[in-house]
Amino acid sequence: MDWLKSLFFSTDSVAHILFLYATVISVGIGLGRIKVRGISLGVTFVLFAGIVAGHFGFTGTMNVLNILQDFGLILFVYCIGLQVGPGFFESLKSGGIKYNLMAASVVLLNVVVCIALYYIVFYDNGLSAGANSVNLAMMVGVLCGAVTNTPGLGAATEACSQVFGQGAPLIANGYACAYPLGVVGIILAMLSLRFLCRISLRQEKEQIENEQAANPHAIPHRMTLRAVNPSLDGKTILQIRQFLGRDFVCSRILQNGHVSIPTRDTVIHPDDRLYLTCAQDDAEAVIAFIGPEEHVEWDEQDVPLVSKHILVTQPRMNGKTFGSLHFSSVYGVNVTRIRRGGTNLFADRHLRMQVGDKLVVVGPEDAVDRVASMMGNSVKSLDVPNLAAIFVGILVGILFGSIPFAVPGVPTPVKLGLAGGPLIVAILVGRFGYKAKLVAYTTTSANLMLREVGLALFLASVGIKAGATFADTVLQGNGITYVWCGFLITVIPILIVGLVARLKYRINYFTLMGLLAGSTTDPPALAFANQTAGNDAPSVSYSTVYPLTMFLRILTAQLIILLLCSV
Repeated sequence: MDWLKSLFFSTDSVAHILFLYATVISVGIGLGRIKVRGISLGVTFVLFAGIVAGHFGFTGTMNVLNILQDFGLILFVYCIGLQVGPGFFESLKSGGIKYNLMAASVVLLNVVVCIALYYIVFYDNGLSAGANSVNLAMMVGVLCGAVTNTPGLGAATEACSQVFGQGAPLIANGYACAYPLGVVGIILAMLSLRFLCRISLRQEKEQIENEQAANPHAIPHRMTLRAVNPSLDGKTILQIRQFLGRDFVCSRILQNGHVSIPTRDTVIHPDDRLYLTCAQDDAEAVIAFIGPEEHVEWDEQDVPLVSKHILVTQPRMNGKTFGSLHFSSVYGVNVTRIRRGGTNLFADRHLRMQVGDKLVVVGPEDAVDRVASMMGNSVKSLDVPNLAAIFVGILVGILFGSIPFAVPGVPTPVKLGLAGGPLIVAILVGRFGYKAKLVAYTTTSANLMLREVGLALFLASVGIKAGATFADTVLQGNGITYVWCGFLITVIPILIVGLVARLKYRINYFTLMGLLAGSTTDPPALAFANQTAGNDAPSVSYSTVYPLTMFLRILTAQLIILLLCSV
């Protein structure tokens, strides 16, 4: 039975390492699916499974643990950057500035409360600077657990390695102590806001419905109009669009009993029937200017036109605007709308295409087929992740994260490290990669798979390393203190910002719930908000603040260590 003993206890064995990780990850994920009142810890339970394994002596060599931990962290953070990159800068525009400022305020207050508790509870003038720095680093672990932000823990752990070297404190112990009440505390804070502000869920739902009715989203709206405005006689479609000041696409026109595909130079006459697609907000103005709606059976007309969904898979199409391709004048077809990431978008001529977009193209079948060939339209090609873009980006991110920046008053040069560097590069690649002919597209499932594998490796490594000292931290050390400190770090900023947002800015409660869940990047809190609201208001505000918040969480956790713990 020596082979069995070697498998369980020989830390130098590759089989032992793989067996240990497979066991910790599978057990952790299995336990993480258990829900209590609809709340579960998810993949984060891998950390606790690793702690148990480490506590009972199931470990590996430290070099292997460090390599797998760092690789998992890089993979996880880079995939997050690719996911949030396309919407990162758009979330900072006018529509999301207020929400992002509030979310950033939550992040800042979390840091302030964390540092304040460190000075109140842990700082001791009798201790050396190094000992106080260790206590502050542990509080950063508590901060990450309190706001349920694992990428922040990864960034802080990597920063601790830079500052403390081999003697880096195991801040994952503080994270593990604070995490469970962090999940619960966010939800309790939301319920407290509802009680303190005397919020009626029925009235909040009615407000959301009224706002949606008064301000419909700019989603595609299709209609057939009869031209009755005498001023349109002899005018081209381009002239009508310019004079009206509203963008629309005319995909078919019925003139003198014949259907054709119009171009920007097609001349309009009275009683022509136009099949238009425009933004829903513009539909009323377009109808008032051109003429009333009519019903036309376009499929029964004399010209065989087809409407097909075409997938953009050709890399050279990435980043091109729809207007630059002149679909109607050059190819004789019209693009009426785009499906991107589960959302229908109006085919504005200034909108840039991305690999993975699905276009709705209308025109003669042979012309539509030519456009399909130009766009690629190969579903199979999207099933294969673009590993070159992923690992080239990781390479650049590691190089960027290794550049030292001298900060006045700080003895140790500041580096973005293995978390900050790849994250920033991934955001830039996700948003601007097309300018460098770099296709960063991965399917949602592929991105999620890589991200979850990286997270599981990181959490398992951290848990196994922390397991040997976790029991001492909780039972004999500051474990209980970390728990209640983490709860205060969670609740105080949410209550402050939530009360200001509700009482001063009168933000809808469901929108506010999504904003607060996004400011802590906490999926269980979002699930609770969606279940309470019964609409998509929490998801909209969550997605608005998530990119910036995730970036700030990772950056601030790292900067506290690099700037305040340098000894």
